[in-house]
Amino acid sequence: MTTLQRPLPSVASVWRTRAGVELKEFFRQRESVVFTLAFPVILLLVFGAVLTYDIGFGVSFTQYFMAGVIAAGILGAGLQNMAISIATERSDGTLKNLAGTPMPKSAYFVGKVVQVLAVTVAIVVILLVVGTVFYDVPLPSGGDWLTFVWVAALGSAACTLLGIAVSSLAKNGRSASATVTPIALVLQFISGVFFLFSQVPTWLQTVAAFFPLKWMAQGLRSVFLPDALAAQEPAGSWELGRVALVLAVWCVAGLLLCVLTFRWQERGDR
Repeated sequence: MTTLQRPLPSVASVWRTRAGVELKEFFRQRESVVFTLAFPVILLLVFGAVLTYDIGFGVSFTQYFMAGVIAAGILGAGLQNMAISIATERSDGTLKNLAGTPMPKSAYFVGKVVQVLAVTVAIVVILLVVGTVFYDVPLPSGGDWLTFVWVAALGSAACTLLGIAVSSLAKNGRSASATVTPIALVLQFISGVFFLFSQVPTWLQTVAAFFPLKWMAQGLRSVFLPDALAAQEPAGSWELGRVALVLAVWCVAGLLLCVLTFRWQERGDR
């Protein structure tokens, strides 16, 4: 009597299942949800209430800050969230256990990417609603929506890949937040998130230009601000072509770093 074997699930089915697991695990962790989703909103509410001055051409600081806080939210959903969660899963043995299962290893990364995408969309939608309802920040119009989408997509991809790579810097899950959060905060301060980028010292502007957050914020400013304010940028224009190029280069560099540095278990484990 022969025993019928159930066919193995398709790779696409495994990817969908893993994506569902990642989404459920994220939204069940209140601390992660509050920090990743609520923190950018709190920043927008606080800065919008306190900094009410006009930066020129009838543009309020809140309208300028909208681009920066969205960029910071994408950074948090990608780099910070990804680096901390992977470092924690590596430390508690989750990655090691997953690597020993028949599950394609690609499914783990697909699940993480879907999680980042869902969280990023949620952050962007919430920030746009809050900015529009409470501070009358005008929404993008016409072709600006296309710019908004590709800048956010490229920026999110670069931050996600860097988050996977940076997860290997943490010695263990407990030190992950202390390792990653200062990096994110420094990038936010030098990239024109919390104040006008033109007010950042020139040498720090040069440092910021090596990282994707500066270019993501600059690309998003082109969406929310009038073209007249492009003159305040270092090159006197939005440089959207360079924004796309730098973010694409960081995507490639991030992918290479992931391949070279990613580990399924902590150092010293066998």
